[in-house]
Amino acid sequence: MRIPRCYEPQPMNPGDSLMLGDNNVQHLARTLRMRAGDQVLLFNGDGQEFHATALEVDKRSMQVRIDSGEAPKRDSALQIHIGQSLSRGERMDYAVQKATELGMARMTPLFSERCEVKLNSERQDKRLRHWQQVAISACEQSLRCTVPQLDAPEPLDHWVRSVEADLKLVLHHHSATPLGDLPRPGSIALLIGPEGGLTEAEVQLAMASGFRPVALGPRVLRTETAPVVAQAILQSHWGDLAGN
Repeated sequence: MRIPRCYEPQPMNPGDSLMLGDNNVQHLARTLRMRAGDQVLLFNGDGQEFHATALEVDKRSMQVRIDSGEAPKRDSALQIHIGQSLSRGERMDYAVQKATELGMARMTPLFSERCEVKLNSERQDKRLRHWQQVAISACEQSLRCTVPQLDAPEPLDHWVRSVEADLKLVLHHHSATPLGDLPRPGSIALLIGPEGGLTEAEVQLAMASGFRPVALGPRVLRTETAPVVAQAILQSHWGDLAGN
């Protein structure tokens, strides 16, 4: 059986014994029915991965021993910060999940002029917790050892004026700027519009704030598809995907 891999947000060192959190007890003890002596892989977001052995397991608790740790190089050196215009339900989940799998370092959900999502402070907190769990699950699946930062939603105009990066890009299908003409960056801020697209005023604001307009091809992509395609191109061009 494949060794389960789980995010456990607590300090770990080889030789430690620790009690796993409720989410992992639910998954490992109740769903997978692990027993004492079974193996599990754990990570806490600090860049390391730990091999652990189950010591005591019941339906309400699970104790493990940390046997060893390592720091595999699975995170891209290219730091990509996505400003993602908010979309509804599964579309936003998809964007977070796939962007995490492709190595995103950080995402800030944005309220833009054509954004149809309205969130009060309580719903914002709930959605942010949900997106963080989507990112954690994507890290578990993709073998990432760090969890990308998910910010609270903020207005697009504030983000484009305040974000810092070596290279700032706004996806704009009227642009013909080729990536090959741009200098190699260590960090990228990537602005992605909503289903209805960015308004011309928003594109102009981004450009006035140092963003370069780029197009990914002749077709217009959906808002949840754009970060996937953009990151695949950027990671292939400057990051750690095959072909770089």
